[in-house]
Amino acid sequence: MAVALACPDKFRGTLTAVEAAARLGRGLRAAGFDEVRELPLADGGDGTLDTLIAARGGSVRPARVTGPLGEPVDASFGLLADGTAVVEMARASGLALVRGRNDALRATTRGTGELIAAAARAGARRIIVAVGGSATTDGGLAAVQTLGWSLAGLDVTVACDVRTRFLDAPRVFGPQKGASDAQVSLLERRLARVAQEYRDRTGVDVTTLEGSGAAGGLAGGLAAIGARLEPGFEVVARAAGFEDALTDVDLVVTGEGKVDLTSLDGKVVGGVLEWAAEEGVRHRGVVAGQVTPEAREELSVLGDIELLALTDRVWQAGEAYARAGLLVEEAAIELGGRVLGST
Repeated sequence: MAVALACPDKFRGTLTAVEAAARLGRGLRAAGFDEVRELPLADGGDGTLDTLIAARGGSVRPARVTGPLGEPVDASFGLLADGTAVVEMARASGLALVRGRNDALRATTRGTGELIAAAARAGARRIIVAVGGSATTDGGLAAVQTLGWSLAGLDVTVACDVRTRFLDAPRVFGPQKGASDAQVSLLERRLARVAQEYRDRTGVDVTTLEGSGAAGGLAGGLAAIGARLEPGFEVVARAAGFEDALTDVDLVVTGEGKVDLTSLDGKVVGGVLEWAAEEGVRHRGVVAGQVTPEAREELSVLGDIELLALTDRVWQAGEAYARAGLLVEEAAIELGGRVLGST
């Protein structure tokens, strides 16, 4: 019996990870696989909540919290079937909430702290905090203050989608959040003061922690009061049951909207390919909207990996966006056919 696993990240702007997995799954079934498992994945960025709800079951709970610029926003958190809560900071303090009018100096993580508190009130004792997509560079201080400088016995894991350290966050992410060069310098000085406050009050030096700069330092702030920082893909894969899903699989197919070198360094595509290789999965495939030349070269040396890019299947790149779902399905049929034809 031929078994395939479809486990993509989102195709940003076109398909959610859940939709992409469904399209891959449909194509693999059409190719002739006897069993196809669909397991959408994420790396701690936006989409993590929906991905884990789809994988594990549960519910989405509404919560009205303070938005990134102080206005109330209607946010939500997830409560998985096992009682674990998923807080996606982008839903409370995300850049998408301010739609191009962000104030990099004023943006606050207070709402994320309120969302964590709401999850605790709902009965969650374990919380996964996904920190991608933030509007903030406040070092997480507002969230920490909202939580009263304590996680109150909560088991909190921060799923970091970057490895950036605390004091590097303004320089690396400030410009994309609307900060000018002068504001980046100001934010660097601010985070240095916040880091000192964390050292003084908790004894934790957040500047030494890999990933502490995620979400403008929110990851570091939560670490200062007892949260664990872990690579986002590993957190999501573990929570979603990725290892069990790999059992007896003949082909694993992953992908995302754009595969570049960062995709192969701690993100979903690289993580899936590496994990599948370690588990001895015979065939591995990637279906992506587009693939950079550097990523193509890197994939070529990672073993026998089938790579299909949607932009290679159309006359104009815009078609890959307009017809993404159908093209992903067609690519999966072709990929599945190649694999079944070789066995």
